[in-house]
Amino acid sequence: MNLDAVTEHSALHAKPRGLILQYGTAGFRTKAEHLDHVMFRMGLLAVLRSKHTKSTIGVMVTASHNPEEDNGVKLVDPLGEMLAPSWEEHATCLANAEQQDLQRVLVAIAEEAAVDLQREAFVVMGRDTRPSSEKLSQSVIDGVTVLGAQFHDYGLLTTPQLHYMVYCRNTSGQYGKATVDGYYQKLSRAFVELTKQASYSVNEYRSLKVDCANGIGALKLREMEHYFSQGLSVQLFNDGTRGKLNHLCGADFVKSHQKPPQGMDMKPYERCCSFDGDADRIVYYYHDVGGRFHLVDGDKMATLISGFLKELLLEIGESLNIGVVQTAYANGSSTRYLEDVMKVPVYCTKTGVKHLHHKAQEFDIGVYFEANGHGTVLFSKAAEMKIKQLAKELEDKKQKAAKMLENIIDLFNQAAGDAISDMLVVEAILTLKGLSVEQWDALYTDLPNRQLKVKVADRQVISTTDAERRAVTPPGLQEAINELVKKYKLSRAFVRPSGTEDIVRVYAEADSQDSADALAYEVSLAVFRLAGGVGETPQPGF
Repeated sequence: MNLDAVTEHSALHAKPRGLILQYGTAGFRTKAEHLDHVMFRMGLLAVLRSKHTKSTIGVMVTASHNPEEDNGVKLVDPLGEMLAPSWEEHATCLANAEQQDLQRVLVAIAEEAAVDLQREAFVVMGRDTRPSSEKLSQSVIDGVTVLGAQFHDYGLLTTPQLHYMVYCRNTSGQYGKATVDGYYQKLSRAFVELTKQASYSVNEYRSLKVDCANGIGALKLREMEHYFSQGLSVQLFNDGTRGKLNHLCGADFVKSHQKPPQGMDMKPYERCCSFDGDADRIVYYYHDVGGRFHLVDGDKMATLISGFLKELLLEIGESLNIGVVQTAYANGSSTRYLEDVMKVPVYCTKTGVKHLHHKAQEFDIGVYFEANGHGTVLFSKAAEMKIKQLAKELEDKKQKAAKMLENIIDLFNQAAGDAISDMLVVEAILTLKGLSVEQWDALYTDLPNRQLKVKVADRQVISTTDAERRAVTPPGLQEAINELVKKYKLSRAFVRPSGTEDIVRVYAEADSQDSADALAYEVSLAVFRLAGGVGETPQPGF
């Protein structure tokens, strides 16, 4: 490791003095102009991680659903998963080291992780469409090359596509071909095969309006659509030709504002969906005849998908265990429907994709979705082999069901939540089951809910337990929440600190919107009073 070269190059990517950043679930994210030094250093770290795991590591330059002027970076581990928690700490230490300490911190990481510095290293990269992304990618490359490692820059990719590439490269192509075309072909072939199984042809199901958040999703969907066009026609909105990334559009905007994105003309009962800025989240929605907006979120996707998978398993007579993983933000109605009606076990984890992904790996078939529309399905190796074997051995209806399962396995991006993949899965299931978006939405009725934020002096005064559903500190807060919840029917509420800023997030649900709003407001007041609120006292009314 040529430390003098590292120091020399590092001076070209100077760290603003006193800037402290934290590597969280989403990697690093902040204003783009503060990230040059972080990118260079994540190039260095990716090389060490590659040597340590003897695998290809990914580096993605994106800030997902954040505003266009932000950017960010995250590392992708060998099987397309999030960076290991101990290396998140290394990332934070390396990013925050002052210039004169950089050599020392780099050596300390290599020693602590027992990295064999003589090993070869290989890093693959992707970036989103932000104006700052290309230059910041170059800073990552500087970090990779100064340590003498090889790299491949895929250029513009969705985040899930980079996860897919890393997974393919580290399974010697068994998971798929590590090219953009390989990705398009694998997913599209599975989608077309699945939709061929529909017992009738209904054209109204075959057209979909897609809001691409003025992001990378539009570019990639345009490149891909001819591969699956015989099964689905997509009409793209907010495709990046005008308008700013994530501004008044995208999955995050639609979910949080409960209204359609700017620039999309919706007719009653037309199926519409929105991706977020880096295409790893998707939500569906529609207008009814009265012009009322209906959101069909990640909870409804998990329900549709797990129900379909369970039906196929019953058809082939296999007792593979299936589990649905949610967070505390999942609507109470979805949990009750899954457990009581569909008899599918539901598990709750802390917020953050890595927690859901990890839990989903415990099942033969693990379905995980956050309410915000980020999720996928994981199949254990044993389950995959069993399904492939049954697709060869079974006959008639049973074989048809096994073949459908085989195609569903290929249609999911098992490396990460993927808006394009999830969109094709949902479209295939709706077609096969002959369901309209309204019928899908009517599987169960969401309990009205409200989410609020409370500014506090220090978010660390709040600590939680029971998958973030109960507050441990500050003293008296959970007791106050318990008393407030008792006032309303079918209600629950929880609070949790933000992972990135000094705010506390409040969630409340109840039997009516007025009750959910009132409960959220009262819980916000309790947080403000007991957890060191700053600024204006929370006000009622939304």
